[in-house]
Amino acid sequence: MIEGFRPRADRTIPSRAPRLICAAALAAALSACAVGPEYRRPDSPQADRYTETALPAQTVDSPGPGGLAQRFSAGEDIPADWWKLFRSEALDGLIRDALARSPNIAAAQAALRQAGEIYQSERGGQSLPRVDGQLGAQRQKINGIPFGQPDFASALNLYNASVNVSYRFDLFGGTRRELEKLQASVDYQGFQLRAAYLALSANLVTSAVQEASLRAQIEATERIAADQASQLDVLRRQFEAGGAARTDVLSQQTQLAQTEASLAPLRQSLAQTRHRLAALSGRLPGEGGLPAFHLDMFTLPDSLPVSVPSELARRRPDILASEALLRQASAQVGVAAAALYPQLTLSAGYGSQAGSGSQLLTPAAAVWNFGAGLAQPLFHGGELRSRKRAAEAAYEQAEAQYRETVLSAFQNVADALRALDNDAAGLRAQTQAWSSARDTLELARKQYGLGAIGYLSLLDAQRQYQQTTIALAQARAARYADTAALFQALGGGWRQDETEKTAAPPKQENTR
Repeated sequence: MIEGFRPRADRTIPSRAPRLICAAALAAALSACAVGPEYRRPDSPQADRYTETALPAQTVDSPGPGGLAQRFSAGEDIPADWWKLFRSEALDGLIRDALARSPNIAAAQAALRQAGEIYQSERGGQSLPRVDGQLGAQRQKINGIPFGQPDFASALNLYNASVNVSYRFDLFGGTRRELEKLQASVDYQGFQLRAAYLALSANLVTSAVQEASLRAQIEATERIAADQASQLDVLRRQFEAGGAARTDVLSQQTQLAQTEASLAPLRQSLAQTRHRLAALSGRLPGEGGLPAFHLDMFTLPDSLPVSVPSELARRRPDILASEALLRQASAQVGVAAAALYPQLTLSAGYGSQAGSGSQLLTPAAAVWNFGAGLAQPLFHGGELRSRKRAAEAAYEQAEAQYRETVLSAFQNVADALRALDNDAAGLRAQTQAWSSARDTLELARKQYGLGAIGYLSLLDAQRQYQQTTIALAQARAARYADTAALFQALGGGWRQDETEKTAAPPKQENTR
């Protein structure tokens, strides 16, 4: 290089560099702030128990199936596949198949993917520079009329190639708040997916238990009807032999008809339950392939994991989803606040423009531009401030709805815990009632055969036995159903790490 000679670029850059550096530093400093409230996660309720009075360490037991005493294990976590605690292979297979086939699960998964893609599109479109390339060629004819030379006319070719870059500085955090809002939307859909998993598994368990209960009631009613039919045959022979009155035969016929009539609604309920199971598992009602559930296919869990009350708000998907909406509303306040402040946009372009393709990439054809724009709202008729106040009101609404969701969750758990305690006591009492009704019926039959009591007394003993038999099947099923209700009320056992993998936005494949 010749001494004392500087290229043109070396002469101009030093004079501009300090200003460009200062401008970039100022923009970076301004972009470090974000208007609007900084979201703070609500504190968990500091409760030491779910119910007003302390629960017993375990429920009472009772003889017979389903009468096992259940122990409340405070502070223990619910396993992920909590339905396996019922030790039913048929139930486990049904739920796993349903989770893979359910359209509700598929819809929730698609909604989560959609939210993730929207987040990525806004992240790339707002927080990163935009770079666009352009290549064009055209032929055009111009005349000199606009220049006062009507006799001039010329046709020419025009070729151009350029790259344009633009970037909007997030001076007051509007873009960051918008991305924060979209991330909250992704989290919300992730928790909705968790809720869909939990609701589907819980509904399948309760429906399977309901089917088993109905089958037990139908089987008991059919046995009672068969016994009543045998008794009717005996009475008819006695009547023909003159040993029984006509009214006794008619009363027994009425009793048998009433028992048989009670089978129709039970069978209808069973059919509807089977149809519900098919729909929950993603099958058509006529498709088949569902197992037939009976109460002896379930084992009552002897230990009930009960999470600490202060952790409930971190485990129930509906509470977490409500919190995501609260975070979304908080970010929207920041978005509305940032709209009141200036917006700085920088743009630059470099390319070439020539009359022939061979000249397009020559130094003489080079063109460039650099610009900056600053926009400040001055008067919008109160629109922007009203939007900010509306966002603040929406945040207050979301906060109140979050508190309501937490209260409802604690109510659900308290109801389920009390139900389990009362179910156990109810099953013990019902077992005793059924045992007494069975012994009374056997004694009444013997006394009636000896002529010690009238037929009406025998009929009354039959009715009591029938009622207690049906009630016993219902009481047994209630313990299984309310156990599943407790697991659902506590938020199920879907692990947080699984949720984070599901709720994470998809990886960005490219920047377009």
